[in-house]
Amino acid sequence: MSSGEAAAVLFRGERLSLTFGTGVEQVQALKDLSIELRRGEFTSIVGPSGCGKSTLLRIIAGLIQPLSGRLVPMDETKRRTGLVSLMFQSPVLLPWRTTLGNVVLAADLAGQSREPARIEARARSLLRTVGLSEFINRYPFELSAGMQQRVALARALVLGPELMLLDEPFSALDALTREEMNFELQRLWLQTAATVLFVTHDIGEAIMLSDRVLVMSARPGRIVSEISVPLDRPRAVDSRYDPRFVACHKEVYSALHATSFIGDVPSQRTLSSLLAGD
Repeated sequence: MSSGEAAAVLFRGERLSLTFGTGVEQVQALKDLSIELRRGEFTSIVGPSGCGKSTLLRIIAGLIQPLSGRLVPMDETKRRTGLVSLMFQSPVLLPWRTTLGNVVLAADLAGQSREPARIEARARSLLRTVGLSEFINRYPFELSAGMQQRVALARALVLGPELMLLDEPFSALDALTREEMNFELQRLWLQTAATVLFVTHDIGEAIMLSDRVLVMSARPGRIVSEISVPLDRPRAVDSRYDPRFVACHKEVYSALHATSFIGDVPSQRTLSSLLAGD
């Protein structure tokens, strides 16, 4: 979906706060964070390490509850039946299952194993799409890191999720494989109507994939900037040399570094003083 198109809201979180621990060990992960996910959009989040990006994904997935704030969430039935998928940095493949077995595992966990033929056909189709048709009967130890992430991506897509939550899924890969996986994800996303929320530390990756980039402050995390990406789709390697990409990268970089402070986001006056050496 182009960044200029209007879209219905799929999920909204308003003034979400969450604290871990007690006493002197208490850590406020999120404070008054508000976020809106629109149907069919690809949205990325960037922010300093430890700012609560992964915590936010788990709240949206329904794995944890905020201490305060208002949620307008996906229906719980959709979460239970696999219409919300969560993909981690590690592929988390079961070593005793084959490539095909790991992909159809999503159906087993979501209680949709009553139609094994349909699920298996969908899994085989996805594995062909991600270039693993010759490795369907291989086990995880026989696959490269990039191949394992392709399996995890196919598993995340096998039930046709309405919402995909991706938590730095390619950060452990080498640069070339990571770029290849970015374009693979873009291609698969363009074939679906899924809404995607993608967490990354890589500004270029966020811009290349997204309709919008959200910038989080340092802990306690909250969304402090929203930047639309004006690039046409599909995007390719040379999109990085587009002046719009360069300008967007500069905007995200500036927003990210302006908020990389522990505690509250500094005022513009404070930032000006810092830059001037006051």
